Amino acid sequence: PSVISRHGVAKSEDTSKPSPFHRDLWFYFTLQNWVLDFGRPIAMVRLVPASRASAGPSTLFNTSLCFQLIERSPKTLPRSMVYVSIITFVMGASIHLVGDSVNHRLIFSGYQHHLSVRENPIIKNLKPETLIDSFELLYYYDEYLGHSMWYIPFFLILFIYFTGCFTPVEEESRMPVAALLLMGPSSLYYWYLVTEGQIFILYIFTFFAMMALVMHQKRKGLVLDSNGLFLFYSFIITLLLIALWVVWLWNDKILRKKYPGVIYIPEPWAFYTLHMNNLHAAKESF
Repeated sequence: PSVISRHGVAKSEDTSKPSPFHRDLWFYFTLQNWVLDFGRPIAMVRLVPASRASAGPSTLFNTSLCFQLIERSPKTLPRSMVYVSIITFVMGASIHLVGDSVNHRLIFSGYQHHLSVRENPIIKNLKPETLIDSFELLYYYDEYLGHSMWYIPFFLILFIYFTGCFTPVEEESRMPVAALLLMGPSSLYYWYLVTEGQIFILYIFTFFAMMALVMHQKRKGLVLDSNGLFLFYSFIITLLLIALWVVWLWNDKILRKKYPGVIYIPEPWAFYTLHMNNLHAAKESF
């Protein structure tokens, strides 16, 4: 049965039926992530004039899909938390897009992502030198403030949704073929999100919280449904991809200098400007 709240109709958490696999929703989620999030900066650099700002349709689609995910959750989610998360998500994504509009255009001028702001040759030559502080402030807004306001609500919404993906019926704890096909692209995107966004701590805490919840619910005789399995296994594969990425670049001295400290996870764009850009330049010289 349903219960009426001041926010409208809410589903009963105890008697709600487990949802079937949201094939359409996860497909559109994966498609928009790859096309509008991963593909957007590439398109902006290659196709759009440097004087134009980065378009941000990914924010609109991502917000819409997050709402769809929440609406399909078999568990009643706190509306106030949902609204605050979505608003913060939109604000963070907007800040990130503003930073991207400048940072990715700097590639035209020779900006190298594997170097810090002050170590970049084009930044060193700025006059007056106080302009360097402005670029460092832009980097902070893009890479720290924008990413935090974008990714924390996003992972929070995923986890809240995950809390409702449990069922007492063993037969419903299976993934259809569509889930298996989408798991690879989805996991690869989460790898890109974690490495490029430098949000490994946020990701690993979310993953540990998922594991703890799975073990807690197992004591109650509950198992993950197909949507929960899809999310959980996608996060596991993501962790394996991150481990392979780190092992592959473990002895890269230049990237080690850019990413000091205990957690060493290079950004794909830094790898690109360090190795792939030089490779393309060498081919063009021939």
